[in-house]
Amino acid sequence: MVFKNYRINIIVRVILLVVFIFLFFFTLKIKYFIAPVIAIAAIIFQVTSLIRYIDKTNRELVSFLESIRFSEFTRTFNMEGMGGSFEELNKAFNEVIDDFQRVRAEKEENFHYLQTIVQNIDVSVIAYTTDGSIELINKAAKKLFQVTSIKNIKMLETLSRELVDTLLNIKPGENRLVKVQDEDDFLQLAIYATTIKIKDKLIYLVTIKDIQHVLEEQETEAWQKLIRVLTHEIMNSITPIASLSSTLNLMLKNIRSDQSQNEIVFDREAVNEIYEALETISKRSSGLLHFVNTYRNLTRIPKPNFKVCYVSELFNNIKKLMEDEFASNQIELKIKVEPESLQFMADEQLMEQVIINLVRNSLHALNGRKNAQVSLTAFLNKRGRVTLQVIDNGPGILHDVLDKIFIPFFTTKPSGSGIGLSLSKQILRLHNATITAHSEPDKETVFTMTF
Repeated sequence: MVFKNYRINIIVRVILLVVFIFLFFFTLKIKYFIAPVIAIAAIIFQVTSLIRYIDKTNRELVSFLESIRFSEFTRTFNMEGMGGSFEELNKAFNEVIDDFQRVRAEKEENFHYLQTIVQNIDVSVIAYTTDGSIELINKAAKKLFQVTSIKNIKMLETLSRELVDTLLNIKPGENRLVKVQDEDDFLQLAIYATTIKIKDKLIYLVTIKDIQHVLEEQETEAWQKLIRVLTHEIMNSITPIASLSSTLNLMLKNIRSDQSQNEIVFDREAVNEIYEALETISKRSSGLLHFVNTYRNLTRIPKPNFKVCYVSELFNNIKKLMEDEFASNQIELKIKVEPESLQFMADEQLMEQVIINLVRNSLHALNGRKNAQVSLTAFLNKRGRVTLQVIDNGPGILHDVLDKIFIPFFTTKPSGSGIGLSLSKQILRLHNATITAHSEPDKETVFTMTF
């Protein structure tokens, strides 16, 4: 007989067990051999059945606890028909499971929400342990370092050993700036680190931002402000000097040409000295005015008129404009554009000005060298950005000089003005582009423009 109610079921089983024990001792007294055996078998059966019945409830409890332990909240518990206390226990079990399911769903939603934010922000984010093992890396970081998957920070050594050392040794709350030359791209990475502790594991959470373009803008703005101040002050001083010296020069010229008509007679030698001095002042003043007007161009770059430019057409136009200079200097010009249909948004006239300036610098560097060659190349770099290069096989640029060539007024040419490369850099900044220089002495010099 099977009873659905747990309490009644236990009572009946205990009563049956007592009855069979009584029968066992009773049959021993009447000396029936088979009866005690039947009684002991019945006792064993009842004890085993009672244990199994109780174990069934324990198994339900164990299953419930394991569901919590292993976060398995999909199952439900059904212990109906076993009495009021078990119905309450059954209800409590299922309510706890429902609460855990709701909490877990909320945590998963929050996790996916945070993952979506981290993966889609334009700041590179990397989380890694003290030995460099990466716990998390977002899309921006993968794009910055041009990797599809990475397990350890040390795998970035092929890109920059300095970057790896910085990431492994940076302190919480510290800001570091790292320069990285990645083939045709020059990166200036601002790195900030913080730490979080999960259980016994220390995690470094690092944000990385390429601030090359920002630094260039700030540098250019600083130089422009300086130039505006200088030109204002110099113009205010030089203009009246130039005007006055020119007037005096004219007056003295008339006096010197016809002294006999003047009531006051000037000493000819003194007049000549005054004339020569004023002439010198006039020339110097005019030279300073020309100097100021030349450098004023740094702050008067016209706003680019953007349109679609085909690189091959741009290079061919420059070739036509400068083919006589190349021929007269016996310098070979090579053009390579991949793909041939490569195009970008730019002001064609301003870009011609930039490239012609770079090419003329190459011509000057190649003067008198054998097998001289200038190459104009264009391609899409590994980040999908249009890249133009002017390459020559001249003597190269010294490392100490390389850091200064884009500074206004700096020049290594005896007759140079020092504004060509600075002007080119500002034009490219207006195109939201960068220009960098790389040189190997007596091998090649490469100017790279990245859009």
